[in-house]
Amino acid sequence: MCVGSRPYQFNRLFEELDRLVGAGYVKDSLFAQIGASTYEPKNFRFEHFMDPDAFKAKIAEADIVISHGASGSIMGALNAGKRVIAVSRLAKYGEHINDHQVGINETLAAEGLVLAVREMDELGDAIEAMESGRVHLKPWHNPSPNAIIDEIDRFIQEEVL
Repeated sequence: MCVGSRPYQFNRLFEELDRLVGAGYVKDSLFAQIGASTYEPKNFRFEHFMDPDAFKAKIAEADIVISHGASGSIMGALNAGKRVIAVSRLAKYGEHINDHQVGINETLAAEGLVLAVREMDELGDAIEAMESGRVHLKPWHNPSPNAIIDEIDRFIQEEVL
C-alpha cells in the first residue's frame, strides 16, 4: 500500500484498512507506507516514509497494491506487473487540495487497468473482488517507457536549438 511522500494525510484509508484487517476481512499480510498520515494502524505493519529501494522491494513482494490516486504511484505499481486498487484522496476530507485523483482513477479504471475506489465503504468489496479473481484487469504494457523523455528531447533539438 502506498500514499506517496507529499504532505497530505490519508487517515481515512488507513483507518478503514485497520478496521478490515482487525475484523478478519483482509486475511493476507498487509504492509503500508503511510506517508504524512497521523493515524497509525494497529493491525498491520507500516512505515511513514521509505527510501526508494526499500519501497520498490515492498512493491515487488506484493500481489495487490492499494495506492492513492497519484499517477506516478499507480504507474510504478503497474510497471511492476501488480494488480492495483486505486483509492482517491478527496479534498472534502483534507486529503488533497482538489479531487483530481478521482479523474485519474476513473480514467484508468475505464481502461481496465485498475479498480477505482472513491469512498471507504467500497474498499472491502474491492479487496474481496480483487482477491477472489472476480475482477479481471488488463495487464499493463508500456512499449515505450521513454516516450515522454524522447518527445521533450525532440522538442529541444528541433524547436529550441
